[in-house]
Amino acid sequence: MNYTHVEFKDIYAEISTYHSSESVYEFHLMIHLKNRKLSFEEQVDRLQAVYLQIIQQELTGAVPMFKRYYLSDAANQIEILNSKIVLDKKCACSVVEQPLLDGSKVALWAYLMTDVQPQKLSDGLFEVAHNSYKHLWTAGASNNASKAEYQMRLIFNDYTMQLMEQNCTLANNCLRTWIFVQDVDNNYAGVVKARNEIFVTQNLTPETHFIASTGIGGRSSNPKIKVLFDAYAVEGIVQPQVKYLHARTHLNPTHEYGVSFERGTSIEYGDRKHIIISGTASINNKGEIVYPGNIRKQVERMWENVETLLKEADATFDDMGQFIVYLRDTGDYDLVKEMFDERFPHTPKVIVLAPVCRPGWLVEMECMGVKKHQSDYPCF
Repeated sequence: MNYTHVEFKDIYAEISTYHSSESVYEFHLMIHLKNRKLSFEEQVDRLQAVYLQIIQQELTGAVPMFKRYYLSDAANQIEILNSKIVLDKKCACSVVEQPLLDGSKVALWAYLMTDVQPQKLSDGLFEVAHNSYKHLWTAGASNNASKAEYQMRLIFNDYTMQLMEQNCTLANNCLRTWIFVQDVDNNYAGVVKARNEIFVTQNLTPETHFIASTGIGGRSSNPKIKVLFDAYAVEGIVQPQVKYLHARTHLNPTHEYGVSFERGTSIEYGDRKHIIISGTASINNKGEIVYPGNIRKQVERMWENVETLLKEADATFDDMGQFIVYLRDTGDYDLVKEMFDERFPHTPKVIVLAPVCRPGWLVEMECMGVKKHQSDYPCF
């Protein structure tokens, strides 16, 4: 993975680039504001201008597959964002209130590729086609049911039907979900209950497998929406391409404490391997919180857990294209940023305020990466 840091007035961008021989390029792009005194409208204008400039000058030919905007105050910002920013009509675009802990009002993560054909499908999914694969993205799925449990149930029902329209299933094709829960301390239990029950009907069980996921605090601009949902699936893969990562020396199966997600997943293609690491915290192989109350030690144990998962995929942190870091306490930001900057000075990253699903966990991280790999499967 190659990393680039680009400085502009009031703003900077972090870029990771993967390229293997003559195949497609992959990019992760993070854009951050440096001038926190600008209004939200001014910050969005600067972000959008830099995004377009980078696409045209630094990432020539790149097409966004997925974008996520992190906002500090969605209720007061969403209308401005929608009116000011050029949302790619063929790209899945996620918007979530998870305040940036550097004090800015907005940041952007974009995942891009070259030589792909994106389109929005009639069922609402966003398709990015290349070779024999169709990458299917969804962003911001939600509804106004009365409880978080009911909202989660309806979201998964709708998403399952969307996948069926593309000859896909949750079990065979969905590789990643993000579940953002308003008031996670109170609403997460209902989300878990709904997901567990839906998964049983879809042949997702402890005896089969689950799906890599992050369930974390986050909210929409609409206070009635208690759950937001993003997801990624691939049509054209076969199950032998997919390996689930466990790190049993460090982590226990999630079903042992009542939830249903995979710790990580790797997907083999003919020319590369994708690695997806779920939201990971300071936990041991008995499901216990390690180093309660000690943020430094929790970060170190979290890194150790992620590193062990990556090792199962024959990968390292050097293969990661981005990090998303979630903190419960704003007071931990300076230390955590210092630790990440020291160990990973070049990897694109964003650190946001987002309570983890168990109060004792002070920090959680997730990442995505890619490394060179050869197999008999079709190339990516």
